[in-house]
Amino acid sequence: MSNSTTEKWSSLDEIAEHLGISKDTVYRWIANKQMPAHKIGRLWKFKVSEVDEWVRKGKSSD
Repeated sequence: MSNSTTEKWSSLDEIAEHLGISKDTVYRWIANKQMPAHKIGRLWKFKVSEVDEWVRKGKSSD
């Protein structure tokens, strides 16, 4: 997808809701599974397209 330059950043709450998982799971995936996340100041931010691609590649399952 080539819209990543114009795609808005999503918050941890938004990405957890998007995936239907808890925020704790998101934190665990960032720490243990290299979930694509970017630290901006003290906040984690996400691009939905990057996270969706990561899930499609099976990275969220172990």
